[in-house]
Amino acid sequence: MRKGSCHCGAVRFTLSGEPKHRALCHCSDCRASSGAPAVAWIAFAEDQLSVEAGDLASYVGKTGSQRQFCATCGTGLFFRNESFLPGIVDVQTATLDSVEQDAPMAHIQCTERLGWMTSLDSLPEFDRFPG
Repeated sequence: MRKGSCHCGAVRFTLSGEPKHRALCHCSDCRASSGAPAVAWIAFAEDQLSVEAGDLASYVGKTGSQRQFCATCGTGLFFRNESFLPGIVDVQTATLDSVEQDAPMAHIQCTERLGWMTSLDSLPEFDRFPG
């Protein structure tokens, strides 16, 4: 059983069973909705998700994809698209309490990946902020 929440803690959810996939998505839709260059997702069958607390807000995009987020703090939580992923709910991996155990197993939508995402290993690294 996996548990997760939004940033403010208003929305709490549980996921049962094993995921269908774990991936890092590079599509422009994920970038636009998250403000990040890529989003990590973990997918489950719809009946494996239980929202325990909190209010969700929804947005349906031009392709029919539904994104749900916390109505209080705006944290992105769930993605559904019945045309492409029937019966599946994608959950933003970073919202899980145990995020370290569910690393992505694949990169997807790589045709839309930002060019500079392929050379991140060459950047300097700092434990916190540079001095």
